[in-house]
Amino acid sequence: MKTEALIDLLANGAGPAPRAVAARRLLPAALLGVLLSVVLALALLGPVPASMYATPAPWIKFGYALALAAAGGWLAARLSRPVARLGTPRAVLSAVLTAMALLAAYALLTRPAGERLAAVLGHSWLACPWNVLAFSLPALAAVLWAVRGLAPTRPRAAGCAAGLFAGALGAFGYALACTEDSTAFVAIWYSVGIGLTALLGALAGPRVLRW
Repeated sequence: MKTEALIDLLANGAGPAPRAVAARRLLPAALLGVLLSVVLALALLGPVPASMYATPAPWIKFGYALALAAAGGWLAARLSRPVARLGTPRAVLSAVLTAMALLAAYALLTRPAGERLAAVLGHSWLACPWNVLAFSLPALAAVLWAVRGLAPTRPRAAGCAAGLFAGALGAFGYALACTEDSTAFVAIWYSVGIGLTALLGALAGPRVLRW
């Protein structure tokens, strides 16, 4: 059989390539991951007092986690495909981190000097990053599974992006049980926990995402 005839045979009836394949795999994984994170956080730590929702603290946590999840998910979706352009999702990620850092700096500067260290450390700074990491593990497993079914050609970078995405989802779940009310605390220790999850994803990527 001639090459041209073989190509025609393979292409016959193939139709257009499906669109948004990465999103269709990542979205269900993300929903499952964040649901498990929420269930674990509420079951193990309990919910924050209802009165806390009258303050900005939980909404800042939710907003930061969701913004990072959007940027991390976009980056993971791009890295799930060969030869993807990363400039825009990286810029969005940098913008989210910068905005949170500026918000935290403003919150610290407007506090009396004697209260700043307490605002940074809160009462759970040692536990917070590890809690975020622990509650991110279901999402990390689900997102890595979703990315594995696509075509990542940079498994370490894709694993890191998957970890970033999962870490933000885990942080959202943890925020439902976290009673800290300092923006600086969230900017530092939530970010450390999300970073640990991204590091774990980067370490797992070359093994889990190889194809």
